[in-house]
Amino acid sequence: MDFTDLYGALENSRLGLYVDRLRQAIKAASEREHGDEAKWQTALQSLPDIKTANIQLDSNCITIGQTNDLDAVARQTLEAALQQLHPWRKGPYELFGVHIDTEWRSDYKWQRLLPHISPLSNKWVLDVGCGNGYHALRTLAAGAERVIGIDPSLLFAYQFQAIKKYLPTLPVDVLPISLEQFPQHTAAFDTVFSMGVLYHRRSPLDHLQTLYHCLRPGGELVLETLVVEGDEQHCLLPRDRYARMRNVWFLPSVDMLVLWLDRLGFTDTRLVDVNLTSTDEQHSTDWMRFESLSQCLDPEDSSKTVEGYPAPRRAIITASR
Repeated sequence: MDFTDLYGALENSRLGLYVDRLRQAIKAASEREHGDEAKWQTALQSLPDIKTANIQLDSNCITIGQTNDLDAVARQTLEAALQQLHPWRKGPYELFGVHIDTEWRSDYKWQRLLPHISPLSNKWVLDVGCGNGYHALRTLAAGAERVIGIDPSLLFAYQFQAIKKYLPTLPVDVLPISLEQFPQHTAAFDTVFSMGVLYHRRSPLDHLQTLYHCLRPGGELVLETLVVEGDEQHCLLPRDRYARMRNVWFLPSVDMLVLWLDRLGFTDTRLVDVNLTSTDEQHSTDWMRFESLSQCLDPEDSSKTVEGYPAPRRAIITASR
């Protein structure tokens, strides 16, 4: 993946001092080996070359192009290439009439949070754990000046490259690195998103502190994570798996999460939404054929996971530096 244009755009920006470190981090990430990378590269190379002015980033289904932009053979080639990038977790998308029915209806989350966050016009935004960039693109459509998404999954970065092939000039990028690999203490971003990440961190307070140092003074954190019911001293640490996921660590109560943010120096902390995840919002599809939420809930009692823990409940909290 070539990020030359991004480096050039950042040289004389608020991230200018960190371009060399960013370049080194991405170089190190690019040297990781993945057994499917050759397949993903082939998929990108086989995508049809076509330009379109029909781009809708502000719709629930991000839409690029129209069905009549491609003939039937080219559309079959496009769909086959995109299927080679399976599984598609975040979306939905539609490219030239090919509908990518992703595991998550990510637009549901966007609709829940958008009325409650600070306006994004002319903002610099960092999206941590961005997946294939769905929310990063929605952020750009909401008026952001520059959006950087980071996610250590190489597959998600390739999925974004497939989407961006048809959006080449937009100031949005997805980098295949983790927050720990991203330059630290930049204080460069007006808004930082961390959605669906905190419960995967063994040290959630360190994660929140790192997010704090990414923000400019007065900047806003938009945090979405799994929570449980309880008081400010209540937290669930799964014994092994949670909803069949191996890498789940701390699920705090909302009050405990607010306490964490307050102790770390955040201000204006607000709970803006709590939502029980439904099988309409998260489900298996032809574009994500592995098990999903319905297989992770107790078949006799959907209020519990198969392990007997409370079913997934997600909170959105905003806070300021």
